[in-house]
Amino acid sequence: QVQLVESGGGLVQPGESLRLSCAASGTIFSIYAMGWYRQAPGAQRELVAQISSGGLTNTVYLDSVKGRFTIARDNAKNTVYLQMNSLKPEDTAVYYCNAVLNNSPYWRWGQGTQVIVSA
Repeated sequence: QVQLVESGGGLVQPGESLRLSCAASGTIFSIYAMGWYRQAPGAQRELVAQISSGGLTNTVYLDSVKGRFTIARDNAKNTVYLQMNSLKPEDTAVYYCNAVLNNSPYWRWGQGTQVIVSA
């Protein structure tokens, strides 16, 4: 059974940075495209960034985070990262990672990691 463990969230001020990590176990991690999702209070979960499988580095970003967020993966560590720079209050949400299959999340969700951007 696949387990996802997200970490790296916290409380930061606008303009600051955070780096999120997500470690996956129980799967052949490298064969899956991976994504970072987020869910703000009262909102639906949305896909923020996606990276292709294997050794490819094709990435796709939500328009509102382009130029500020960077997704990366380390297949040797079964880990996907999200570098978040120039954070804004509207980035406040719980962030989750998951495999992306046919544009949908594929595995059971982990616990997520909370990001709060506030002055």
